[in-house]
Amino acid sequence: MSRRSDELQLRRLLILGLSGPIVALNVWLLTQMLRYFEHLVTVLAISAILAFLLNYPVEFFERARIRRTGAVVLVLLATVTMLGILGVTLVPILISQVNQLFEKIPSWLEASRQNFEAWDAWAKGRNLPIDLRGFGGRISTQIENQIQEIAPQALGLALGTVSGIIDATLIIVLAFYMLLYGARLWRGLINLLPPKYGIPFSESLRLNFHNFFLSQILLALFMAGGLIPIFLALKVPFTLLFALIVGIAELIPFIGAALGIGIVTLLVMFQSVWLAFQVAIAAIILQQVRDNVLAPKIMGDFTGLNPLWIFISLLIGLQIGGFLGVFVAVPVAGTIKGTIDILRSVKPPAIVVTEIIRTEYPPIE
Repeated sequence: MSRRSDELQLRRLLILGLSGPIVALNVWLLTQMLRYFEHLVTVLAISAILAFLLNYPVEFFERARIRRTGAVVLVLLATVTMLGILGVTLVPILISQVNQLFEKIPSWLEASRQNFEAWDAWAKGRNLPIDLRGFGGRISTQIENQIQEIAPQALGLALGTVSGIIDATLIIVLAFYMLLYGARLWRGLINLLPPKYGIPFSESLRLNFHNFFLSQILLALFMAGGLIPIFLALKVPFTLLFALIVGIAELIPFIGAALGIGIVTLLVMFQSVWLAFQVAIAAIILQQVRDNVLAPKIMGDFTGLNPLWIFISLLIGLQIGGFLGVFVAVPVAGTIKGTIDILRSVKPPAIVVTEIIRTEYPPIE
Protein backbone atom coordinates (compact mmCIF):
# COMPACT_ATOMS: atom_id res chain seq x y z
CA MET A 1 0.00 0.00 0.00
CA SER A 2 2.87 2.36 0.86
CA ARG A 3 4.56 1.63 -2.44
CA ARG A 4 1.38 2.42 -4.38
CA SER A 5 0.93 5.77 -2.57
CA ASP A 6 4.57 6.68 -3.30
CA GLU A 7 4.03 5.96 -6.99
CA LEU A 8 0.91 8.12 -7.06
CA GLN A 9 2.72 10.98 -5.33
CA LEU A 10 5.66 10.69 -7.74
CA ARG A 11 3.28 10.73 -10.70
CA ARG A 12 1.55 13.83 -9.31
CA LEU A 13 4.89 15.62 -8.89
CA LEU A 14 5.89 14.73 -12.45
CA ILE A 15 2.61 16.10 -13.80
CA LEU A 16 3.04 19.34 -11.85
CA GLY A 17 6.65 19.66 -12.94
CA LEU A 18 5.83 19.18 -16.61
CA SER A 19 2.75 21.42 -16.58
CA GLY A 20 4.83 24.56 -15.85
CA PRO A 21 7.02 24.38 -19.01
CA ILE A 22 4.01 23.39 -21.12
CA VAL A 23 1.99 26.38 -19.90
CA ALA A 24 4.98 28.70 -20.43
CA LEU A 25 5.46 27.37 -23.97
CA ASN A 26 1.77 27.86 -24.79
CA VAL A 27 1.86 31.43 -23.43
CA TRP A 28 4.97 32.18 -25.52
CA LEU A 29 3.34 30.76 -28.66
CA LEU A 30 0.18 32.78 -27.96
CA THR A 31 2.26 35.94 -27.55
CA GLN A 32 4.03 35.36 -30.86
CA MET A 33 0.74 34.71 -32.66
CA LEU A 34 -0.84 37.85 -31.19
CA ARG A 35 2.13 39.95 -32.23
CA TYR A 36 2.05 38.53 -35.75
CA PHE A 37 -1.72 39.09 -36.10
CA GLU A 38 -1.75 42.16 -33.84
CA HIS A 39 -3.72 44.43 -36.15
CA LEU A 40 -6.28 41.76 -37.02
CA VAL A 41 -6.73 40.74 -33.38
CA THR A 42 -7.11 44.37 -32.31
CA VAL A 43 -9.80 45.05 -34.92
CA LEU A 44 -11.70 41.87 -34.04
CA ALA A 45 -11.45 42.52 -30.29
CA ILE A 46 -12.66 46.13 -30.59
CA SER A 47 -15.49 45.00 -32.87
CA ALA A 48 -16.52 42.31 -30.38
CA ILE A 49 -16.45 44.75 -27.46
CA LEU A 50 -18.45 47.31 -29.45
CA ALA A 51 -21.01 44.68 -30.45
CA PHE A 52 -21.20 43.48 -26.84
CA LEU A 53 -21.99 47.01 -25.60
CA LEU A 54 -24.39 47.86 -28.41
CA ASN A 55 -26.34 44.68 -27.78
CA TYR A 56 -27.97 46.34 -24.74
CA PRO A 57 -29.82 49.06 -26.73
CA VAL A 58 -30.56 46.47 -29.42
CA GLU A 59 -32.29 44.29 -26.84
CA PHE A 60 -34.17 47.36 -25.60
CA PHE A 61 -35.58 47.98 -29.08
CA GLU A 62 -36.39 44.29 -29.43
CA ARG A 63 -38.49 44.49 -26.26
CA ALA A 64 -40.33 47.34 -27.99
CA ARG A 65 -41.33 44.77 -30.67
CA ILE A 66 -38.85 45.90 -33.31
CA ARG A 67 -37.23 43.13 -35.31
CA ARG A 68 -33.56 42.55 -34.54
CA THR A 69 -32.34 43.66 -37.97
CA GLY A 70 -34.18 46.96 -37.66
CA ALA A 71 -32.99 47.42 -34.08
CA VAL A 72 -29.37 46.82 -35.11
CA VAL A 73 -29.66 49.35 -37.94
CA LEU A 74 -31.18 51.97 -35.64
CA VAL A 75 -28.51 51.50 -32.97
CA LEU A 76 -25.64 51.61 -35.48
CA LEU A 77 -27.04 54.75 -37.13
CA ALA A 78 -27.31 56.42 -33.71
CA THR A 79 -23.76 55.30 -32.84
CA VAL A 80 -22.27 56.59 -36.11
CA THR A 81 -24.13 59.89 -35.68
CA MET A 82 -22.84 60.32 -32.12
CA LEU A 83 -19.27 59.46 -33.16
CA GLY A 84 -19.53 61.95 -36.02
CA ILE A 85 -20.68 64.70 -33.67
CA LEU A 86 -17.82 63.92 -31.27
CA GLY A 87 -15.37 63.87 -34.16
CA VAL A 88 -16.47 67.30 -35.31
CA THR A 89 -16.66 68.93 -31.87
CA LEU A 90 -14.28 67.29 -29.36
CA VAL A 91 -11.55 65.75 -31.52
CA PRO A 92 -10.29 69.09 -32.95
CA ILE A 93 -10.15 70.51 -29.41
CA LEU A 94 -8.17 67.50 -28.19
CA ILE A 95 -5.73 67.70 -31.10
CA SER A 96 -5.21 71.39 -30.45
CA GLN A 97 -4.63 70.81 -26.74
CA VAL A 98 -2.16 67.98 -27.43
CA ASN A 99 -0.15 70.23 -29.76
CA GLN A 100 -0.18 73.06 -27.24
CA LEU A 101 0.91 70.66 -24.48
CA PHE A 102 3.94 69.52 -26.48
CA GLU A 103 4.81 73.17 -27.09
CA LYS A 104 4.45 74.07 -23.40
CA ILE A 105 6.39 71.19 -21.87
CA PRO A 106 9.91 72.54 -22.69
CA SER A 107 9.16 75.86 -20.97
CA TRP A 108 7.61 74.00 -18.03
CA LEU A 109 10.72 71.84 -17.72
CA GLU A 110 12.92 74.93 -17.70
CA ALA A 111 10.77 76.51 -14.97
CA SER A 112 10.87 73.31 -12.93
CA ARG A 113 14.65 73.14 -13.33
CA GLN A 114 14.93 76.65 -11.93
CA ASN A 115 12.69 75.71 -9.02
CA PHE A 116 14.85 72.67 -8.26
CA GLU A 117 17.95 74.87 -8.33
CA ALA A 118 16.34 77.28 -5.88
CA TRP A 119 15.34 74.44 -3.55
CA ASP A 120 18.81 72.94 -3.88
CA ALA A 121 20.39 76.24 -2.85
CA TRP A 122 17.99 76.42 0.12
CA ALA A 123 18.91 72.85 1.17
CA LYS A 124 22.66 73.47 0.86
CA GLY A 125 22.33 76.68 2.87
CA ARG A 126 21.03 74.53 5.73
CA ASN A 127 23.64 71.78 5.19
CA LEU A 128 21.03 69.21 4.14
CA PRO A 129 22.51 66.20 2.26
CA ILE A 130 20.08 66.49 -0.66
CA ASP A 131 21.02 66.94 -4.32
CA LEU A 132 17.81 68.43 -5.67
CA ARG A 133 19.52 69.97 -8.70
CA GLY A 134 20.79 66.60 -9.90
CA PHE A 135 17.45 64.96 -9.15
CA GLY A 136 15.54 67.61 -11.12
CA GLY A 137 18.01 67.38 -14.01
CA ARG A 138 17.57 63.64 -14.27
CA ILE A 139 13.78 63.96 -14.26
CA SER A 140 13.87 66.67 -16.93
CA THR A 141 16.20 64.57 -19.10
CA GLN A 142 13.95 61.52 -18.83
CA ILE A 143 10.84 63.51 -19.72
CA GLU A 144 12.57 65.16 -22.70
CA ASN A 145 13.66 61.76 -23.98
CA GLN A 146 10.13 60.42 -23.65
CA ILE A 147 8.73 63.44 -25.49
CA GLN A 148 11.21 62.92 -28.32
CA GLU A 149 9.97 59.33 -28.63
CA ILE A 150 6.27 60.22 -28.40
CA ALA A 151 6.34 63.14 -30.85
CA PRO A 152 7.11 61.03 -33.98
CA GLN A 153 4.40 58.57 -32.91
CA ALA A 154 1.89 61.42 -32.63
CA LEU A 155 2.94 62.64 -36.09
CA GLY A 156 2.54 59.13 -37.45
CA LEU A 157 -0.90 58.96 -35.87
CA ALA A 158 -1.88 62.21 -37.54
CA LEU A 159 -0.56 60.99 -40.90
CA GLY A 160 -2.41 57.70 -40.45
CA THR A 161 -5.82 59.34 -40.27
CA VAL A 162 -6.93 57.69 -43.52
CA SER A 163 -5.90 54.28 -42.19
CA GLY A 164 -7.75 55.04 -38.96
CA ILE A 165 -10.93 55.89 -40.88
CA ILE A 166 -10.67 52.62 -42.79
CA ASP A 167 -10.17 50.67 -39.54
CA ALA A 168 -13.11 52.48 -37.92
CA THR A 169 -15.33 51.61 -40.87
CA LEU A 170 -14.21 47.99 -40.74
CA ILE A 171 -14.89 47.85 -36.99
CA ILE A 172 -18.42 49.21 -37.44
CA VAL A 173 -19.16 46.74 -40.27
CA LEU A 174 -17.84 43.81 -38.22
CA ALA A 175 -19.84 44.95 -35.20
CA PHE A 176 -22.97 45.05 -37.41
CA TYR A 177 -22.50 41.42 -38.50
CA MET A 178 -21.58 40.33 -34.97
CA LEU A 179 -24.82 41.82 -33.69
CA LEU A 180 -26.75 39.92 -36.31
CA TYR A 181 -24.96 36.57 -36.38
CA GLY A 182 -22.61 36.62 -33.38
CA ALA A 183 -24.93 34.69 -31.07
CA ARG A 184 -25.25 31.85 -33.58
CA LEU A 185 -21.47 31.72 -34.05
CA TRP A 186 -20.88 31.78 -30.29
CA ARG A 187 -23.31 28.91 -29.71
CA GLY A 188 -21.53 26.91 -32.39
CA LEU A 189 -18.15 27.47 -30.73
CA ILE A 190 -19.48 26.60 -27.27
CA ASN A 191 -21.07 23.43 -28.61
CA LEU A 192 -17.61 22.23 -29.61
CA LEU A 193 -16.82 21.91 -25.90
CA PRO A 194 -18.33 19.23 -23.67
CA PRO A 195 -21.48 20.54 -21.94
CA LYS A 196 -19.76 20.05 -18.58
CA TYR A 197 -17.24 22.77 -19.48
CA GLY A 198 -18.98 24.76 -22.22
CA ILE A 199 -22.01 25.90 -20.21
CA PRO A 200 -20.05 27.12 -17.12
CA PHE A 201 -17.48 28.85 -19.35
CA SER A 202 -20.18 30.61 -21.38
CA GLU A 203 -22.06 31.80 -18.29
CA SER A 204 -18.89 32.97 -16.53
CA LEU A 205 -17.64 34.81 -19.62
CA ARG A 206 -20.95 36.58 -20.16
CA LEU A 207 -21.24 37.62 -16.51
CA ASN A 208 -17.67 38.87 -16.13
CA PHE A 209 -17.52 40.82 -19.38
CA HIS A 210 -20.99 42.25 -18.79
CA ASN A 211 -20.14 43.52 -15.31
CA PHE A 212 -16.62 44.65 -16.17
CA PHE A 213 -17.15 46.65 -19.35
CA LEU A 214 -20.41 48.22 -18.26
CA SER A 215 -19.07 49.22 -14.84
CA GLN A 216 -15.63 50.40 -15.99
CA ILE A 217 -17.06 52.56 -18.78
CA LEU A 218 -19.64 54.13 -16.46
CA LEU A 219 -17.01 54.84 -13.81
CA ALA A 220 -14.61 56.26 -16.40
CA LEU A 221 -17.33 58.58 -17.69
CA PHE A 222 -18.07 59.64 -14.11
CA MET A 223 -14.41 60.51 -13.44
CA ALA A 224 -13.90 62.36 -16.73
CA GLY A 225 -17.23 64.19 -16.52
CA GLY A 226 -16.73 65.08 -12.84
CA LEU A 227 -13.21 66.42 -13.34
CA ILE A 228 -14.06 68.75 -16.22
CA PRO A 229 -16.03 71.31 -14.12
CA ILE A 230 -13.51 70.96 -11.26
CA PHE A 231 -10.57 71.65 -13.56
CA LEU A 232 -12.42 74.57 -15.12
CA ALA A 233 -13.07 76.03 -11.66
CA LEU A 234 -9.40 75.63 -10.73
CA LYS A 235 -8.35 77.11 -14.11
CA VAL A 236 -6.27 74.05 -14.97
CA PRO A 237 -4.76 74.26 -18.46
CA PHE A 238 -5.79 71.65 -21.02
CA THR A 239 -8.88 70.75 -19.00
CA LEU A 240 -10.46 68.43 -21.56
CA LEU A 241 -7.20 66.61 -22.29
CA PHE A 242 -6.30 66.04 -18.63
CA ALA A 243 -9.82 64.89 -17.73
CA LEU A 244 -9.75 62.49 -20.68
CA ILE A 245 -6.37 61.10 -19.54
CA VAL A 246 -7.83 60.29 -16.12
CA GLY A 247 -10.96 58.80 -17.69
CA ILE A 248 -9.03 56.54 -20.08
CA ALA A 249 -6.70 55.44 -17.28
CA GLU A 250 -9.80 54.61 -15.24
CA LEU A 251 -10.54 51.81 -17.70
CA ILE A 252 -7.53 49.96 -16.26
CA PRO A 253 -8.77 48.32 -13.05
CA PHE A 254 -6.99 48.43 -9.72
CA ILE A 255 -4.21 50.87 -10.72
CA GLY A 256 -5.81 53.00 -13.44
CA ALA A 257 -7.16 55.78 -11.24
CA ALA A 258 -3.89 56.31 -9.38
CA LEU A 259 -1.95 56.17 -12.66
CA GLY A 260 -4.12 58.78 -14.39
CA ILE A 261 -4.20 61.14 -11.41
CA GLY A 262 -0.43 60.80 -10.98
CA ILE A 263 0.28 61.64 -14.64
CA VAL A 264 -1.98 64.69 -14.61
CA THR A 265 -0.60 65.91 -11.29
CA LEU A 266 2.97 65.58 -12.55
CA LEU A 267 2.18 67.53 -15.73
CA VAL A 268 0.46 70.32 -13.80
CA MET A 269 3.30 70.40 -11.27
CA PHE A 270 5.67 71.64 -13.99
CA GLN A 271 3.57 74.80 -14.17
CA SER A 272 2.56 75.28 -10.54
CA VAL A 273 3.13 73.14 -7.45
CA TRP A 274 0.17 74.68 -5.62
CA LEU A 275 -2.16 74.06 -8.58
CA ALA A 276 -0.90 70.48 -8.82
CA PHE A 277 -1.67 70.00 -5.12
CA GLN A 278 -5.22 71.28 -5.66
CA VAL A 279 -5.67 69.02 -8.69
CA ALA A 280 -4.45 65.98 -6.76
CA ILE A 281 -6.72 66.67 -3.77
CA ALA A 282 -9.79 67.27 -5.95
CA ALA A 283 -9.15 64.14 -8.05
CA ILE A 284 -8.52 61.98 -4.97
CA ILE A 285 -11.76 63.18 -3.35
CA LEU A 286 -13.68 62.38 -6.54
CA GLN A 287 -11.94 59.00 -6.69
CA GLN A 288 -13.02 58.24 -3.11
CA VAL A 289 -16.61 59.05 -4.03
CA ARG A 290 -16.22 56.74 -7.01
CA ASP A 291 -14.66 53.91 -4.97
CA ASN A 292 -16.88 54.07 -1.88
CA VAL A 293 -20.25 55.19 -3.27
CA LEU A 294 -20.59 54.31 -6.95
CA ALA A 295 -18.27 51.36 -7.48
CA PRO A 296 -19.87 49.03 -4.88
CA LYS A 297 -23.32 49.67 -6.38
CA ILE A 298 -22.23 49.37 -10.02
CA MET A 299 -19.53 46.72 -9.85
CA GLY A 300 -19.90 44.76 -6.66
CA ASP A 301 -17.49 41.89 -6.17
CA PHE A 302 -17.84 40.78 -9.77
CA THR A 303 -14.60 38.86 -10.05
CA GLY A 304 -13.89 37.67 -6.52
CA LEU A 305 -10.19 37.85 -7.39
CA ASN A 306 -7.51 38.63 -4.87
CA PRO A 307 -5.96 42.07 -5.58
CA LEU A 308 -2.58 40.37 -6.03
CA TRP A 309 -4.01 38.13 -8.75
CA ILE A 310 -5.58 41.18 -10.40
CA PHE A 311 -2.18 42.87 -10.51
CA ILE A 312 -0.53 39.71 -11.88
CA SER A 313 -3.22 39.36 -14.55
CA LEU A 314 -2.66 42.99 -15.61
CA LEU A 315 1.07 42.36 -16.01
CA ILE A 316 0.43 39.19 -18.03
CA GLY A 317 -2.11 41.00 -20.21
CA LEU A 318 0.37 43.85 -20.81
CA GLN A 319 3.08 41.40 -21.83
CA ILE A 320 0.82 39.42 -24.16
CA GLY A 321 -1.44 42.04 -25.73
CA GLY A 322 -0.28 45.53 -24.76
CA PHE A 323 -2.97 48.02 -23.76
CA LEU A 324 -5.72 45.83 -25.16
CA GLY A 325 -4.37 42.95 -23.08
CA VAL A 326 -4.47 45.12 -19.96
CA PHE A 327 -8.04 46.11 -20.77
CA VAL A 328 -9.34 42.53 -21.02
CA ALA A 329 -6.97 40.87 -18.51
CA VAL A 330 -9.25 41.17 -15.47
CA PRO A 331 -12.49 39.87 -17.09
CA VAL A 332 -10.53 36.99 -18.63
CA ALA A 333 -9.03 36.12 -15.24
CA GLY A 334 -12.47 36.44 -13.66
CA THR A 335 -13.90 34.14 -16.33
CA ILE A 336 -11.28 31.48 -15.59
CA LYS A 337 -11.90 31.71 -11.85
CA GLY A 338 -15.68 31.73 -12.31
CA THR A 339 -15.56 28.67 -14.55
CA ILE A 340 -13.41 26.79 -12.03
CA ASP A 341 -15.75 27.78 -9.18
CA ILE A 342 -18.81 26.60 -11.09
CA LEU A 343 -17.15 23.28 -11.92
CA ARG A 344 -16.17 22.80 -8.28
CA SER A 345 -19.65 23.65 -7.03
CA VAL A 346 -21.28 21.02 -9.21
CA LYS A 347 -21.75 18.06 -6.94
CA PRO A 348 -21.64 14.57 -8.38
CA PRO A 349 -24.97 12.80 -8.41
CA ALA A 350 -25.68 10.99 -5.23
CA ILE A 351 -25.42 7.20 -5.43
CA VAL A 352 -28.61 5.64 -4.20
CA VAL A 353 -28.13 2.14 -2.97
CA THR A 354 -31.27 0.09 -3.20
CA GLU A 355 -31.59 -3.09 -1.27
CA ILE A 356 -33.73 -5.85 -2.63
CA ILE A 357 -35.84 -7.30 0.09
CA ARG A 358 -36.88 -10.84 -0.51
CA THR A 359 -39.99 -11.98 1.22
CA GLU A 360 -40.69 -15.63 1.62
CA TYR A 361 -44.34 -16.48 1.34
CA PRO A 362 -45.77 -19.63 2.75
CA PRO A 363 -46.52 -22.27 0.12
CA ILE A 364 -49.99 -22.32 -1.18
CA GLU A 365 -51.65 -25.51 -0.36
